[in-house]
Amino acid sequence: MYFDTHAHYDDSQFDKDRDALLSGLGETGVSLVVNPGCNLASSEAAVRLSERYDFLYAAVGYHPHDARLMDDSSAAVLAILAKNKKVVAIGEIGLDYHYDNSPRDVQRLRFREQLELSRTVGLPVIVHEREAAADCIAIVRDYADVPGVLHCFSGSLETAKRYIEMGWYLSFTGVITYKTAKRALEVIKWMPQDRLMLETDAPYLSPEPVRGKRNSSHNLPHIAEAVAAARGLTREEAAAITMENGKRFFGIG
Repeated sequence: MYFDTHAHYDDSQFDKDRDALLSGLGETGVSLVVNPGCNLASSEAAVRLSERYDFLYAAVGYHPHDARLMDDSSAAVLAILAKNKKVVAIGEIGLDYHYDNSPRDVQRLRFREQLELSRTVGLPVIVHEREAAADCIAIVRDYADVPGVLHCFSGSLETAKRYIEMGWYLSFTGVITYKTAKRALEVIKWMPQDRLMLETDAPYLSPEPVRGKRNSSHNLPHIAEAVAAARGLTREEAAAITMENGKRFFGIG
């Protein structure tokens, strides 16, 4: 059975068939999903969805693209949402210097605030980092007691080693099935088995052979197959290992 540790089912791309898709996931071997928020509205939507499905959990937070929407009261509002028993993380938070949809100083400020929030509420963090590795590592090191996962990891082996040394997890999407994914596969081959997780980032980043189409948790077997090939496992072994890692990280019994 598969654990999709990062999928955005509150996204408008699922408006026409969300309930049908989620209701049928169990039949395809997907038994757990975490839906992270990207701002207040999507965090609230993620919580509402999690309350409707036993297998679906939520995370709450502001994506770096939306860090500009936060104000000094936002962390307190997220803290209230985080009290819900289906909320298992603070996220998706972090830094994105590729698009710079929010000013970089604002991104760094709100990233720190949300790391502090995770420390206060006792939940791990789901972190997005793009073209901001040095700043992200420097900030995370100031919160060494906060457990975290780098979602959709595509960094270098050296960067991976730094996060693993801090006790963090790395999560991989359908990008690892692309021909350009040699660096990610090198990390997967090297990294400790107990720090590895799978995700789709649905509706984005569909794996081969469905690249270009809307993504969903149905496509996890393609990602597990790529992990299995890199580590010399069967697909079933890769699914079982990443299931246990995800449950441990998010505290799901």
